[in-house]
Formats: sequence, structure tokens, C-alpha cells
Amino acid sequence: MLGARGAAVARGLQVLTHSWRGDSRALALARACGAPRAGHWQPSAGPGPRRSRLSLSAAAVVNSAPRPLQPYLRLMRLDKPIGTWLLYLPCTWSIGLAAEPGCFPDWYMLSLFGTGAVLMRGAGCTINDMWDRDYDKKVIRTVNRPIAAGDISIFRSFIFLGGQLTLALGVLLCLNYYSIALGAASLLLVITYPLMKRITYWPQLALGLTFNWGALLGWSAVKGSCDPSVCLPLYFSGIMWTLIYDTIYAHQDKRDDALIGLKSTALRFRDNTKRWLSGFSVAMLGALSLVGVNSGQTAPYYTALAAVGAHLAHQIYTLDIHRPEDCWDKFTSNRTLGLIVLLGIVLGNLWKEKKTDEAKKSIGSRIEN
Repeated sequence: MLGARGAAVARGLQVLTHSWRGDSRALALARACGAPRAGHWQPSAGPGPRRSRLSLSAAAVVNSAPRPLQPYLRLMRLDKPIGTWLLYLPCTWSIGLAAEPGCFPDWYMLSLFGTGAVLMRGAGCTINDMWDRDYDKKVIRTVNRPIAAGDISIFRSFIFLGGQLTLALGVLLCLNYYSIALGAASLLLVITYPLMKRITYWPQLALGLTFNWGALLGWSAVKGSCDPSVCLPLYFSGIMWTLIYDTIYAHQDKRDDALIGLKSTALRFRDNTKRWLSGFSVAMLGALSLVGVNSGQTAPYYTALAAVGAHLAHQIYTLDIHRPEDCWDKFTSNRTLGLIVLLGIVLGNLWKEKKTDEAKKSIGSRIEN
């Protein structure tokens, strides 16, 4: 009887051994296929198909658009809206400065110029990519742009450009005659800017002249014409700002640009970049201070300028021109800088109402006495 029980136990152990070996082979196969090891927790997919996380980023919106439309949205750089911000913000500064004392900027004008900024930035990028399609194929960062990658033909690019410019013209025609003429005058800069990197080490200056045209146009759209004492120093400050952020941007591609024969301020300044950027920063702050004096700005505006100076100092001091990812981070941080200027203009303009009321009360009390 004991012998029978011993034989049964032996047979049971043999079955368990075969089972364990089979499970070990299955486990080894599962690990080879990428299954997690014991103790390595991963979230369960749960019942049904796995859902992607909801994202409201510009890139996510472009990626969720219908596939045939995506190359055109990328051609407009809608997946990278920082350029649209940098084009739009000088417009907002000008519109804010043109507002009546104690009033917010004209919301209709802000929305109109916002629409125009999206369209004109898209048109500018389309023109740039048409000019640079052969160069873009040789630069790592730009090789996947829609025209360079062959996703959009030159003919279709022309048609798309025509559509963007037609819509932008519709926005421009909503303005007064002076502003229509002034806005149309910027088209030459938009078309020729992409060529500047072939002939001069200062294409960033050409971009500054183009990107900050809104500093002139915003004021004229509200007031009917430009006031040179305010608009010209504002335009100059915007140009200096563009020289700062686009020089930083250009350091991302300096190796590729040098190899294929393109020019930029990054290649012109080289290791002296921080000195140049410091000079541009002083010029920008000086011009913005002159804008404040000529437009009767108040304490909040100058407080904002102090914050802008601190932002620029930190940006330049911590910049590593040899790390493309750091250059990109510093470049995109300029949206915050532009918003600080806008906030200072708006609050400074609202402060004017308080100062005006105090002055009236003071004059009234003097008359009564």
C-alpha cells in the first residue's frame, strides 16, 4: 500500500515538472516578444480598444486632422504656432498703445490681426519653403517639410499660397485706406526675405523688418495713420527683438548652413553671440522706454520693461549656443517676453484713467479754494 502511494506521488511530481518546464518555455517566449517581467507593472489596456490621451497641443490638432489636409497645415506651420505669436505680438503692442486712456485694446482689431497673423505667417512659410526646397533637403531639421519631402508639389503650393493671400487680403480690406496701402507695402518684404540668407549674413534683420510691420499697422488701423514718435521706436524695438530671438534660432542650423553655403547672424557672430545679443537687448529696452515717454505711459508699463530686461538677461546668460535643444527653448520663451510687454501696455493704459481722475480732482479742489 505504501509502495502504491509512493508511485502515485512520483507520477504527480513528474507531471508538475513537465508542466513547469512548459510554463518556463512559454514565459521565455513571452519575454522575447516584449512582455513585462514579474514586478514590472504596466497599466492594463482594460476591456475594448485602448484610447489615446486627449491633447489640445497644436501638433496634436494637426495630427488629428484629415490625412490629405495635414501636409498643408504643416506647410503653414500650424503645428508650431510660436512663429505666429512672434508675428502677432508686435501688432497687439501697437493696438494696445493706440487705445484711449483707461480703455482696453480694441477686441475687434485684436481678432482681425490675429486672423491675419495666422494667414500671413502661413503664406510666408509657404514662400520660404518654395524658395528653399532644395536646401531643406540637406538640413536635418527641415528635411521633412512638406515640399522638400515631396508631399506637396510646387504647383499645389502656388495654389495654396494664392488662397492664403486672398483670405489675408480680405482681412486687410476690413481696415481703413491708409492701413490697406501700408499693409500691401509689406508684401515685397514677405516675398524677398527668404532670399536674404543667400546673399547676406544679416537675414535676421530682413526678418525683423518683415515680422514687425504690425507695429506700424496696428496703430494706423485704430488711429487712421501712424504717429512717428510712437510707431517708429516701437518698430525699431521689434526689429531688435527679432535679431535676438532669430539669432538664437539660427544657432540650431549653423553647421548645416555652413556646409550648404547659407548665411545667418549665428555664423556672423559665432562665439561673440552673447555680446551682440546684449547690445540688441539694450537697444530694444531703450526704444521701448522712448515709446513709453512719447505715449504717456505709466508705472505698470515701466515695471513690465524691468521684467523684460530681467527675462532677456536670463535668456542670454543661460544660453548654450552649442545645444540646439537649448536654443529652441530660449527661442520659444520669447512668447512670454512679448506677452509681458503687452500686459505692461494694457495695465499702463488703464492706469492713465486713474491718473486723469486724480488730476481732475486736484484741479477741482484748487478752483474751489
